[in-house]
Amino acid sequence: MSDLVLKIHDIHKRFMGVHALKGVNFELKTGEIHALVGENGAGKSTLMKILTGIYEKDSGDIHYQDQLFHPHNPKQSLAAGIGIIHQELNMMEHLTVAQNIFIGRESVRGGVFLDEKRLNQRAAELFKRLNMNIDPTETLSRLTVGKQQMVEIAKAVSHDLKVLILDEPTAALTETEINELFAIMKDLSSKGVGMIYISHRMDEIRQITDRVTVMRDGEYVGTKEIRQVSKEDIINMMVGRIIYEKPKEKSNVGADAELVLEVKHLNAGKLVRDVSFKLRKGEILGFAGLMGAGRTETARAIFGADEIQSGTIRINGAPVHISSPMDAVAHGIGYLSEDRKRFGLATGLNVVENALMASYEKCEKGMFIHTALERGIAGEYVEKLKIKTPSVDQLLKNLSGGNQQKVVIAKWLIHDASILIFDEPTRGIDVGAKSEIYTLMNELAAGGKAIIMISSELPEILRMSDRIAVMCEGRITGELAIEEASQERIMELATLRESV
Repeated sequence: MSDLVLKIHDIHKRFMGVHALKGVNFELKTGEIHALVGENGAGKSTLMKILTGIYEKDSGDIHYQDQLFHPHNPKQSLAAGIGIIHQELNMMEHLTVAQNIFIGRESVRGGVFLDEKRLNQRAAELFKRLNMNIDPTETLSRLTVGKQQMVEIAKAVSHDLKVLILDEPTAALTETEINELFAIMKDLSSKGVGMIYISHRMDEIRQITDRVTVMRDGEYVGTKEIRQVSKEDIINMMVGRIIYEKPKEKSNVGADAELVLEVKHLNAGKLVRDVSFKLRKGEILGFAGLMGAGRTETARAIFGADEIQSGTIRINGAPVHISSPMDAVAHGIGYLSEDRKRFGLATGLNVVENALMASYEKCEKGMFIHTALERGIAGEYVEKLKIKTPSVDQLLKNLSGGNQQKVVIAKWLIHDASILIFDEPTRGIDVGAKSEIYTLMNELAAGGKAIIMISSELPEILRMSDRIAVMCEGRITGELAIEEASQERIMELATLRESV
């Protein structure tokens, strides 16, 4: 019997004339952790949807456990032993952990009544086998995102999986939770479960995977042993070009640059405590800190999404009162949320509708919207920001993560916001799209926009910032000029807890 649990050969898939997959190959060994990487739009998700029965392939073969395999729906794929953990968790938060794991497969007494005791016992046995420390009786909503993900993995494994697909599993996890996830993955690997690991985080790929397969523009580029390939080699295979990631050496903004935003003694909720800082025209001010430091909460307070309890905000020297996002937008502030799908975009609407969402007054003609004008404006920014879309009528949910992010940026540029808050601007997007976002942000700053950039990635903070504000437990614990900043200095300030 072959040591391959899965062999995908020459898979093709077309959507309305678009050749999404062009002869893709992929192999997975029993117990192997195999990275599948590529830019957004490379075809990774399409390939996994074919493997899990969501899409039908046009041509090509899938061999699973030495047999031809052709699933027609996710239920067939799961029954065969192939499961997937999506980036957005798909669970019922009001139910208990055990109820989520065995939903549709509940233990019953007398053929009628739900046997909660047996259900919890089954979940406890499963957690013991997986070395997970989770209470089966706990309501799912009370768990951290990391623990919820562990529950989703346990649910998948409970189906006696041979193949587990993990799609960006660490995007919302802390370092401790990532280490716990990797320990579970290694344990599953030792038990013969093959894993397909989709991620844009190169360091994690090198840490946890055995081999890496690269896709580009719907095509198979190659497969390498992870120990025989460098991070730069993988990136070059992904994008077909070399991308340089080096820290910014000096600020592009002088100390005498015009002061655009001044925040003094801001307090909001439990995670914004006496926050003060300044932002100048053309500056990129990086906000660094560990998870829970209060960076996003500070941004939300400035944008009026969270209530301000005390403190002052000045824009262009004048005090302003911001009690809602509408107030912030009226004062020229645009906010690109870390969760763009929940707060930045309407993925069921098209490019035009999303891009003009904050600026429909620009297209009003009496009581009506001037359709040709709005399409013209959207088209202009699609071209200006190099947004990859078949047309301005394309639904946002059909665009890659990087292009969705560019549409959010277009929305605020069309509105002519002078202050832009980028919260985790490159989360969940690939290295090529990251580079494009970086270039765009630098161009915006050079054009006079003032930018606050919140990022959990220290290389990103060091690459993009003119100045860095570091937070810990709701306070700004220090500011660093880019010339004096380093990962070690940032982490020192990020862990500078208030003495009791």
